[in-house]
Amino acid sequence: MASHESTFRPASRAGKWLDERLPLPRLMHGQFVDFPTPRNINYLWTTGGLLTFFLGVQIATGIVLAMHYIPSAGDAFSSVEAIRRDVNYGWLLRNIHMVGASFFFLAAYIHIGRGLYYGSYKAPREVLWILGVVLFLLMMATAFMGYSLPWGQMSFWAVTVITNLFSSVDAVVPGLGTRIVQWLWGGFSVSGTTLTRFYALHYLLPFAIAGVVGLHIWALHVVGQNNPTGLDIKQPSDSVPMAPYAIMKDIFALSVFVLLFAWFVFYLPDYLGHSDNYIEANPLSTPPHIVPEWYFLPYYAILRAIPDKLLGVIAMFSSILLLVFIPWLDTSRVRSAKYRPIYKWFFWFFIISVVALGYLGSKPPEPPYVGWARFFTAYYFLHLLVILPIVGVIEKSRPLPRSITEAVLGKEPAAQGASAGGGK
Repeated sequence: MASHESTFRPASRAGKWLDERLPLPRLMHGQFVDFPTPRNINYLWTTGGLLTFFLGVQIATGIVLAMHYIPSAGDAFSSVEAIRRDVNYGWLLRNIHMVGASFFFLAAYIHIGRGLYYGSYKAPREVLWILGVVLFLLMMATAFMGYSLPWGQMSFWAVTVITNLFSSVDAVVPGLGTRIVQWLWGGFSVSGTTLTRFYALHYLLPFAIAGVVGLHIWALHVVGQNNPTGLDIKQPSDSVPMAPYAIMKDIFALSVFVLLFAWFVFYLPDYLGHSDNYIEANPLSTPPHIVPEWYFLPYYAILRAIPDKLLGVIAMFSSILLLVFIPWLDTSRVRSAKYRPIYKWFFWFFIISVVALGYLGSKPPEPPYVGWARFFTAYYFLHLLVILPIVGVIEKSRPLPRSITEAVLGKEPAAQGASAGGGK
């Protein structure tokens, strides 16, 4: 882990005894109290704490909900309604869990966007970034399986459509895609067996996410935090202890975020969902327009933008997996887009493209939506595969400050001391 002088002192004889044998309090103090944090980090750096908080909320509420949920085709839908109507505070637990999934992804998208803008994927943070992409994939898998559990119309048909995508593998290896689909379904169609499998995986994967989060935090504390300048900590004045400075900033941001979260939980719990999911699943009645949850919409738009089924599936998965290679696709030696005048404009158009794809994914697959989806899909891949490497080579960055302290205060403390001390 990042080396710094520990200020931990056991407060009692028992604490000293434990510190000599299992220095766990010293470890926690060193990594979460006096850990050096760049003094110029802004509120975008609080999203990591938000994500940890919402992971805990999702696991805690999910465990209680699992005690009352019945994973069978005949009882799943009614058990969800029973949770909301008959279980003590079941309505609150389900609202927190349902809205919490959306806010979990909202914080994740902000976290990813911040990393892309400030170059948090550049050396030596490549492993940290890759672990983040792994977490994002695990979140998506968990959320997709959770979306099936209410067993409403949209849940049932979204599972049917998305799992059927694997049948496109038949174009490469005949029969393999069909076998994968049948294995996912546990039969020849989406049924109660499918629901049971997805329920088991939905319960298990959050604990896998928690494990990878531990690795992610470990990797972060090995290489240290990035900051808006993209510069490393070079001197003591560049950093402050994590507690109370960064911790208090995290608590304030969490308080604001939780207020917004509570507003949705108590007043708009169904706003981010789909009304068709309050109709029990019916294999004989297909909804006129099948859409996944909002956080999947950009990738759903990419899938539908490609007329060929196999190529659409490849494009959809590639749009996520390409994030793994960004540390090597970006050829610029400057981390932060704050000092990259050309790339900054391309970055914001990339963000606009992702938001636009999210909007287009919620619309029917017809003109003019499909045309615009193809345009923004093309830019998405163009940005990652062409613009990032080329702009990094041709761009002339703005002058960087010599240190984090200079970026904050305008001049080095040493220079201030020399001036005040008459050059001594």
